[in-house]
Amino acid sequence: MFKNRLQDSALANRARSTQNWLTTREIDFIGHQNWPSSSPDLNLLDYKIRHHLVKKVCAKFIQNLESLRASLAKAAAEIDMNVVRAAIDDCPRRLRACIQNRGGHFE
Repeated sequence: MFKNRLQDSALANRARSTQNWLTTREIDFIGHQNWPSSSPDLNLLDYKIRHHLVKKVCAKFIQNLESLRASLAKAAAEIDMNVVRAAIDDCPRRLRACIQNRGGHFE
């Protein structure tokens, strides 16, 4: 299982208090300075979950914004945990690919 905690560039993760809290508890984490900012290749929601939702929602005709919201909510509620687990399990491979490409796009 993936042992490092990811600290992307979100303000809450970059906060000195967050970084200090993790350090004082000897939690192994990848600091925000070593995490590519705004990397869709490493964001589970961007590269796996959103694709799953779009595929489900776009399979039907969307009449208006309200039907889009309802369809997204239904698709999100029906996400199979195996899809989520597969995305999590793929994280180490994606991190290695990102490192090999020096933070550049790799798909």
